[in-house]
Amino acid sequence: HTLRTMNWLFRHARHLLAATACTWKGLVAVTRQEIAFRQELIVLAAVVPLGLWLGKTGVSRALLIGSWMLVLVVEMLNSALEATVNRIGPEQHPLSGMAKDVGSAAVFGAIVLAATVWLLVLCA
Repeated sequence: HTLRTMNWLFRHARHLLAATACTWKGLVAVTRQEIAFRQELIVLAAVVPLGLWLGKTGVSRALLIGSWMLVLVVEMLNSALEATVNRIGPEQHPLSGMAKDVGSAAVFGAIVLAATVWLLVLCA
């Protein structure tokens, strides 16, 4: 029984390490290749201390910081979408353009959401 448990732990630890390596590769790739992501990281560097300082409660701090972190998540998904569309082929296609436009609109929506959260939290 103990050997089976050890094998299970080893297998899952190995999987977790491999997943962490993939995560790191993705973060490095998006940081190197996407200027918008780098710009949003710079904003995050300001958002974290401002959110900690201006937030009056743990919930308000989480909303202030988390709303901007959501922008980064949506930007990464948009970058993945763009990479996939670009991988399919270089030719122009209306659906490819639409996919990229929708991804961009999602990032814009996340930025508007973050700005709205900041406005509502700070003006409450």
